[in-house]
Amino acid sequence: MKNLKASPRILSVFSLVMINIIAVDSIRTLPMAASFGLGLVTLYLFAAVTFFIPTALISAELATAWPEKGGLYSWVKIAFGPRWGLCVVYLQWIYNVVWYPTILTLIASTIAYLIDPNLIKNASFITTAVLLTFWGCTIINFFGMRLSSLVSTIGSIIGTLGPMLLIIGLMLAWLKQGHRAEIGLAPSDLIPSIKGLTEFVFFSQIVYSLLGLEMSSVHALEVKNPKKDYPRALFISVVVILLSLILASLAIAIVVPQKSLTNLTGIIAAFELFSAAFNLPWLAPCIAGAILIGGICAVATWIIGPTKGLFAAADDALLPPLLAKTNRYNVPYVMLLMQAGISSLLTLAYLFLPTIEGAYFALSVLAAQLSMLMYAILFAAAIALRYTQAHISRPFKIPGGKKGIFLVAGTGLIISLAMVLLGFVPPSSIEIKNIFLYEAFLITGIFLVMIPVLLIHVPKKTLLYGAQ
Repeated sequence: MKNLKASPRILSVFSLVMINIIAVDSIRTLPMAASFGLGLVTLYLFAAVTFFIPTALISAELATAWPEKGGLYSWVKIAFGPRWGLCVVYLQWIYNVVWYPTILTLIASTIAYLIDPNLIKNASFITTAVLLTFWGCTIINFFGMRLSSLVSTIGSIIGTLGPMLLIIGLMLAWLKQGHRAEIGLAPSDLIPSIKGLTEFVFFSQIVYSLLGLEMSSVHALEVKNPKKDYPRALFISVVVILLSLILASLAIAIVVPQKSLTNLTGIIAAFELFSAAFNLPWLAPCIAGAILIGGICAVATWIIGPTKGLFAAADDALLPPLLAKTNRYNVPYVMLLMQAGISSLLTLAYLFLPTIEGAYFALSVLAAQLSMLMYAILFAAAIALRYTQAHISRPFKIPGGKKGIFLVAGTGLIISLAMVLLGFVPPSSIEIKNIFLYEAFLITGIFLVMIPVLLIHVPKKTLLYGAQ
């Protein structure tokens, strides 16, 4: 990768943990998890053992063995060649492009709530808020990782961990006042109530809420001591993220009646109940502001991550040379502008569709399926590298030899593929009038998204480089 400038070593363990928390941890997922009641503890632990922890272990091993620019692009390229490397990082990038309109709409709705709740139905206001937010986050990333890391830290503390800790503390005080829990708290309630396949689909939402831990690998060259700091940051992140998600989701489930739980207003509903119970009228607006800060910082963090992987592919001549241009902060600004343009067009189309709820759900599922395909390739690459690159020193290595890597990566691979298949089954709570059209949309979407990778020409010199 001749065109890459030397990156300054500015990221500490704390910075990496904050990046991981803002990339994965999110108070927006709490109402969804809360709908499972006490059973959410079991579901989160199962998802952690089969997907989240394997992702952390694989990322730690590969990042310490190959702390290169591009993260998973470099790992998959070494395992399977440059075309597969491009495929995996393209999937990481494109699923975020599809995801941006959904998260940005939630951010815009929060802005509307703070100004005037009636604006949530105003398409012009929502469109303007979405575009201004996304372009603002894009501009922030023009100034390099030092500012981007600061944004992640602020977002993690103010917009994610702070509200989660607050809601856990308020829930304990609420119970101490003698209020009755809205869910059963007996040991038997730890068993989730899943009566059929359409209800089991909701488990995939738990898995989707744990996506993104590998994203920080693209910053490996900017970590002060990647071979020690990166795995340490990953393991701290896993513990903090799991504890905060489980405890905060339980707090929502205990306080908010099941019928009041919605993805957009579930958090606000909880704090409105707390406002009334503790006579704190300012609480709900403050928490809406925290949601806003967390959402904006999450978008700002995600915007730069996947583009760095594509940047590494562009530097290998797999993409047009124009995309490899950087500014004085070593940021691929052309790629950021291209991404912002595509996401803006998607956002405009999304906001003006007649059935917003159906479009929101379909876009969310499509983004999740694309992400699961990316993880399947990543887990397969980890297994392959143990065989083809066994001589490479691994400062952190998954124990158990080949059996250990097969158990960890194989479990993650199976879960990833299962989540792709589950995406074709609409959950029972979503009314889909034509299941055939729903599934055709997803299949067509995946096929159309993959066409650019199939058409990319791989130069012979890059093929030789990738085989080394």
